[in-house]
Amino acid sequence: MKPHLEPTRCRRGFTLLEMSIVIMMLIALVSIGVMSSSKIEEWKLARAASESLRSVHTAQRMFLADNPTFPVANLTPALLLPYMPNGTAIPTVKTKAGTSLSISVGRFPPVIDAGGGTVYDPSGSSEDSLWDVGK
Repeated sequence: MKPHLEPTRCRRGFTLLEMSIVIMMLIALVSIGVMSSSKIEEWKLARAASESLRSVHTAQRMFLADNPTFPVANLTPALLLPYMPNGTAIPTVKTKAGTSLSISVGRFPPVIDAGGGTVYDPSGSSEDSLWDVGK
């Protein structure tokens, strides 16, 4: 007599549970990528702003080295233009919202002017070298 054998089931595909887990993992990875890319874009804007401020800061220092008795509060973009790298104009800075702001050259170190005498620095720190010249 032969022993009774259970019929074997051939496993050829994925179950609904396995497919759901894979889809959930893909959704999680894509959302992490989207969140990271938005933070990277914010960092790029901040880095570009700090580089612009550094170039203006350097122009201020060179101008003040040539004119040591000139008051910083009286500095204008026209006075700093010959000291800018490659003779470029005073740069503007793009905010996180995409608007352009000017750099206030009448302060040392220079700051991004958000209008009405307020300083634009969304990082919240003046020592992190993002959106500011730093210390």
